[in-house]
Amino acid sequence: MIGTIKSYSFWLAVVMTLICAVIGTFLAQLPYFSLFGALIIALILGMIFQSSKRLVYQASSGIAFISNKFLRLGIILLGFKLNLVQLAQAGVKTILLAIVIVAGTIFLTYFIERKFGVEPELAILAASGTGICGAAAVMGISPQIKVAPEKQERQRENDVLAVAIVAIMGTVFTFIDLGLKPLLDLTPTQFGVFVGGSLHEIAHAVAAGSAAGPVGLDSAIITKLSRVLMLAPVALLIGFWYQKRSKHDGSSNDSTAKLPIPWFMAGFILASVIGTFVPLGTNMLNLLVKAAYIFLGMAMSAMGMSVNFKVILKRGLPAFAGVFVSSIVLGIFVLVVSKLYF
Repeated sequence: MIGTIKSYSFWLAVVMTLICAVIGTFLAQLPYFSLFGALIIALILGMIFQSSKRLVYQASSGIAFISNKFLRLGIILLGFKLNLVQLAQAGVKTILLAIVIVAGTIFLTYFIERKFGVEPELAILAASGTGICGAAAVMGISPQIKVAPEKQERQRENDVLAVAIVAIMGTVFTFIDLGLKPLLDLTPTQFGVFVGGSLHEIAHAVAAGSAAGPVGLDSAIITKLSRVLMLAPVALLIGFWYQKRSKHDGSSNDSTAKLPIPWFMAGFILASVIGTFVPLGTNMLNLLVKAAYIFLGMAMSAMGMSVNFKVILKRGLPAFAGVFVSSIVLGIFVLVVSKLYF
């Protein structure tokens, strides 16, 4: 009987989250909606599902499973989007720029967020999303932040709040960059590097980069994917840092804990290696990437169904302000670098 209930909860959650993910994927292909991206739309649709409390309650255990396991599966499949040869051909300049952007933005954003009174867990998630690749980075880093069982609900709120912050800020700065384009006097390559290096989501970089034509779009995608490549090592470093921090402040009693290696990130890297060097064909690679966004969209909608948004709204303003300030600094830095070196 218990197994039947759990099975029903799982499949109900699959249907609900799959609907959100598929609709999000479809809407993300339309004008204006493309600025938000499929994952953010799926999250919003999951929030809307909260109006049907009975369905969400019946699917609660399945929703928890999907937000956890499907998240990891989606991150692994997302690795097929990274072509390591293309990234290598982009040159040392692009890779070095990505490293500086990711490291500098994470440190700066975390510092500002903490100065604004944001709790450490939310600060590092917002910083990672701003520095690397938006929602996917938040979802990839979050499993590395281990919290006590009584804090898990708050951590889920942190996940959604961090996703909302980078999505909204990325959209705002996409419009700003497009508005400033005629005034910046940048070549298509420079503009592509500028938006790929400063905007938060892949969808934002694509939307803005396309305004500079095919050359600008290619530059934006390569620069952005160079930042995405940093996701795995950053996840490992943050897991290590957070474990040490927890021991230092006494919040962790496990003195024998091992380094928290994110095995799904190893899958992410393996997928990128396979996608680069194994002749799977363009159609198969596109199918795998689409599957990645479906699974990630299901995980995002599951998050949207299971958080208390009233609580999030009450404590979100300082976190938004911190990311806004760091995004301005990031944009100015990348603009200068793109003009001088690209």
